[in-house]
Formats: sequence, C-alpha cells, structure tokens
Amino acid sequence: MTKPGTRPFHAIHSHGFVRVAVCTPAVGVGDPGFNAAQTLALANDGHARGCDLMLFPELGLSAYAIDDLLLQDALLRRVEAEIEALARASTDLAPVLIVGAPVQHNGALYNCAVVISRGRILGVVPKSFLPNYREYYENRWFAPGAGVTGLTMRLAGQSVPFGTDLIFAASDLADFSFGCEICEDFWSPTPPSTRAALAGALILCNLSASNIVVGKADDRTLLCASQSMRCMAAYLYSAAGPGESTTDLAWDGQASIHELGRLMAQTERFPSRAQMAVADIDVERLRLERLRTPTFNNAAVAAGRPDATFRRVSFDHQPTFEDVGLERPLDRFPFVPDDPARLDQDCYEAFNIQVQGLSQRLRATKTQHLVVGISGGLDSTHALLVAAKAFDGLSLPRANILGFTLPGFATGEATKANAWALMTALGITGEEIDIRPAALRVLEDLGHPFARGEPVYDVTFENVQAGLRTDYLFRLANQRQGLVLGTGDLSELALGWCTYGVGDQMSHYNVNGSLAKTLIQHLIRWTMKTGQFDGAAATLHAILATEISPELVPADASGAIQSTQAKVGPYELQDFSLFHITRFGLRPSKVAFLAWHAWRDAAVGAWPPNFPDGTRNAYDLATIKRWLGVFLFRFFEISQFKRSAMPNGPKVISGGALSPRGDWRAPSDGNARVWLDELEANLPDQV
Repeated sequence: MTKPGTRPFHAIHSHGFVRVAVCTPAVGVGDPGFNAAQTLALANDGHARGCDLMLFPELGLSAYAIDDLLLQDALLRRVEAEIEALARASTDLAPVLIVGAPVQHNGALYNCAVVISRGRILGVVPKSFLPNYREYYENRWFAPGAGVTGLTMRLAGQSVPFGTDLIFAASDLADFSFGCEICEDFWSPTPPSTRAALAGALILCNLSASNIVVGKADDRTLLCASQSMRCMAAYLYSAAGPGESTTDLAWDGQASIHELGRLMAQTERFPSRAQMAVADIDVERLRLERLRTPTFNNAAVAAGRPDATFRRVSFDHQPTFEDVGLERPLDRFPFVPDDPARLDQDCYEAFNIQVQGLSQRLRATKTQHLVVGISGGLDSTHALLVAAKAFDGLSLPRANILGFTLPGFATGEATKANAWALMTALGITGEEIDIRPAALRVLEDLGHPFARGEPVYDVTFENVQAGLRTDYLFRLANQRQGLVLGTGDLSELALGWCTYGVGDQMSHYNVNGSLAKTLIQHLIRWTMKTGQFDGAAATLHAILATEISPELVPADASGAIQSTQAKVGPYELQDFSLFHITRFGLRPSKVAFLAWHAWRDAAVGAWPPNFPDGTRNAYDLATIKRWLGVFLFRFFEISQFKRSAMPNGPKVISGGALSPRGDWRAPSDGNARVWLDELEANLPDQV
C-alpha cells in the first residue's frame, strides 16, 4: 500500500523518467493536410503509450525535398493552418509535439521546429546552419537562424517566442527540459544543442530529414552518441521516412534515442510505413551526472553562462503518475554487459588493466615473488590468473608465485582440492599450512567457548581464522622476500564483508578491489573462452560451480555449508544496488524500482552470454527491499572505516573504485538513516 503523501511507486514519473518518442511518419510530397494527419495519428498513438515528448522530422508538415514549392504562398498558408489545427488537436494529448515546418517571419522564411503542448504553441526554433553544398541548397529558400534570439512572432493566431535561445521546461515534472536543433546543426563544429545543454536542457532534440548514402548511418550514430555523451544528455534524432520525394535523393527513415552515449531505442531503416521508437529517459540521472561532474559547470562558465541568456519557456505538462511500465533497456548486471561483443571487450580491458597494474608494482618494487592465499574460491582464483599473466609478461617464472592453502575449521575438501589443482595447472609453487592448531591456541588464550569443545561460531571464531591467514601471508612474504597479493573484491568492500587490518581487507597490492563479484565470474569464463590458461579449464569450471562461502563456520547438521549470500544478500542484487547508488547517487526507492523491473521475471530481458540457465533468478519487490535495506545499512553505516584504509590497486571500472583515493570518499563514522528512511517512506509495504 502506498504511503500517504507519496507518489505511486510504480509510475515512471515518480522516479525521474520522461517517456520520449522519435517518429517517422508517412509523408505526402507538398501535402500539408496529409502530413498533419499522419503526425496527429502518431501523436494519438504516443498519447496511448504514455509518451511525454514526441519528435517529428524536419519540415515534416510540408515535406523536405520539395525545392521551390517551399516559396509558394498557398503551401505556406496551408502549413500555418495545419499548425493551428495541430495545436487545437493537442489540447487533450499528453505528449509535447515537436514538428518541422517552414515558418515566415519579418519577410524571411525559416526552417523551424514548432513546439506544441496542450493547445499552446510554446515556441519556434529556427535552424541555425543551412547546408549549401553537395545536394543541399537551403540558402535558396531559407534564412539562417544563427544569431536569431530574443524575438517573438505571430503564428497560427498565437504570440510565441522565436529564436535559437529557447529551452522548454515543464513546471510540474522535475527535470523535464529540452532544446531543439535541426539536422545540419549537429553536423557543425559548434552544435546549438551544446549551448542548450549548458543552459540546462537535459533532452536535446534534432528534427532531421538527412538523406541516406552508403556509410552515412554510422556517421549519424556516432554524432548522436557522442553528443549525448559530451553534453550529459539524451539525444533524440528524427528522420524523413516513406513518401518523401526521391527525385534526386533517398531516405532511410531511421530515428534514434541515445542517453549518455548509449543507444536506447531506434526505428527500422527503410520502412514502408509510419513508425516510432519509444524510450524512457532518466532525466534525474542526467541532472545528477552533471552535478557530479564539475567540468560541465566549468564549460558553462567558459561559454559565458548560456543559462543567463537563454529564455526558459515554462509549460504545464499535467503528468498523471500512472503505471505505464518501463520502456528502457535495463541491465540485470550493470557491471556485466549482456551484449557478447561488449562483454568480450570489457573482459579484455579489465583483465589487462589488472595485469598492467600488478606488473608495474612488481617492476617498481623490484619484487621477484608474490605470496597469494588460494582458497579455491572465485576471488583468489582470479587474482592468481592475473598474477600468472603478469609474471609471463615480465619473463618471470611462475614458480616465483607462492600459493598457500590455509585450511581452517570449515575448509571443505572440494575447495581445497580445487585450490591445489589450480596451483598445479598454472605451474606455481604451492604449499599448505594448517591454521587450526594456531587458531585453537588463540581461542584458548581468549577463553573462547570453542576451545572447551562448545559449538560457538561467533565473529571472534571467524575472525581468528581470517586474521591468522593474513598474518601468515604477511610473515611468509617477509620470509620469502615477496609481496602479499590481495584478493578481496569490490562487492565485499562495499558490504564490509572482509576482516579489517589483519584479515582479507589488507594486502600489499590488491588487483580485485575495483571488480564486482558478478564481473569476476565472467572474467574467469573469458579466460577460458580465449584460451588464456588451457590446462586449468576443468578446474576453473569446478570453481565457478562452487557455492560462495568464507568457509569459516562448519557445515550444519544437514551438511549445508556457510553461505555468504544468505548473510549479506545475493551478490547480483547487491551489485545492482552498488552500481546505481555509487555511480549515479540514485535514491534507494528508485534503485528498488529499477531492480524490480530488471529482476522480477527471469524470462524477460537479456542475460549475459553463457549465463547458466539453472542460476537465472527472479526477485519480488519485498525481497528486493529487504536486501537493499541490508546493503544500505552495511554500506553507509558499518563498513566505511574498512574502505578508508584500502591498499593500493588499479581502478578497473568507471565509478567502481571505493578507495579514498578514487571514486568514493565518505566519513567512517557516518550512518545510513537518510537512505533507510527514504526507502521506507517511498516503497510500498505490500506488493
């Protein structure tokens, strides 16, 4: 049940999303009545789909390739009449419509974007840069809009702002703000959308009728992606579609939506009918990204503060806060791309970043030996693979890597066997030191009940073992003139699932500190796929199939071993929370909303390549809320002191380093109250 005074949890508008559409209507050459009808038909479809903003092509009301017909008074009068009719028809439509039209002002004709909302023409933005080369001759018909600012005009019976200095912003939906440019504008060295972004526009809209030639589609995609990345914005690109004149040109009708460099949606190319692509843009995240990046504000200052010169056109959007689903590609594993090519590239880069970091540390210290604790688990396995590749690159014998198994009271025979098999397969020097006698002596000295035969497995019992393992490794490094290689990963550091100082939190150099647990599994799979360590493939498969456990508490009466994820939560959920909270600073309730859409149905959405079918999980909202609460408490309240004293290690993932010298700085004596309160206030008690 939704708490009083809060917005509905399942509505995208409650979480900072704006639904946008890029449209490719059918075109009638020089037929404004037909074109307006096609525009309105798509507008009605967009209204039914819950769209907030719909972008149509350049000169869509007249058609683009009609040459001197653009200067015919009959056609221009009919275009204005259709703009007036569209404005009237929009009164009961939710989406803001951006349509392309030739518009007269003060004795000149301009190629314009006309912005319409609920019966009102909000403004008219002229095209700044007119192409007059190759197949384009726009200077023959149009006046350039560059420098046209601060004006008003009469259009379709309304007095409206006119100029390239307009930003449109909803008064009743936070962060819904956009600016317009037209086709050639974004091919220029100084796109007008850059200044619009610096003035505060979070969505950048390009009305285009760019024709197609071989290879041009890639150029358009590159420009759209780069402009959205550079401006920390969404970039919407429309396109001329079926029916446009092909006297001398052809059109592929592809429209696209990008956000922060990522393609969110696009239409098919060379369509035979009208179409549109729809996506939900996270405008709240875009604002936060700019907030977290001082370079953006510095650029605004260097550009003369465009926000002081742009006119901000306010409009009432009247959002309904209904549940309209979520139209957005969403990664279950934000650290692990589901696209095979991208995952392969990420794994290649991540692995080699680790290898390069360790290699430099070995060169700088002139160290010939590494000391590594090998448990047979994921983290130590991957750290050992990195070490082996670093030693190969430095032409050092792998025998100089000193691997130690350090069995304790709960070490399983299977994991110990895997550890030995791995060390043997990689050709390193392996040894075993049983820590149980030393641990028992410490427990006796402490007067711990376990030393008297009582089955008491508290944190002292666990940390005596964890501390002894690290103590042995450091003393072995002293003895063998080596460095202790850390194995703890980013997920464990985020949750504080590591023993401080004398435990696995400490090492001389940690190659895994910037890698999420969910990514490490795929990195190990990648080393097998690419044949990095052929002799170890069978053992690596066995390690990947093993339950994640610290192996500090003996198995229970049923034989079930200690499970890390039963204590701190499923790593796939906790890594999801880690990414969205630290990378973008999102509110916990929004993280829960995204997690629910990503994880509620295992049969919906993409999974990373080669992900085992038997481990494709789904989670309901109550489960998501429970483990998110655990994450917030552990991350913000009880574990920062461990991250404040992290050893050196390479940053691997953007936003994925919790070192105080990297992406995350926080007080060690903070608390989780604000985040837990926000989650409790905005998440339904019942689903």
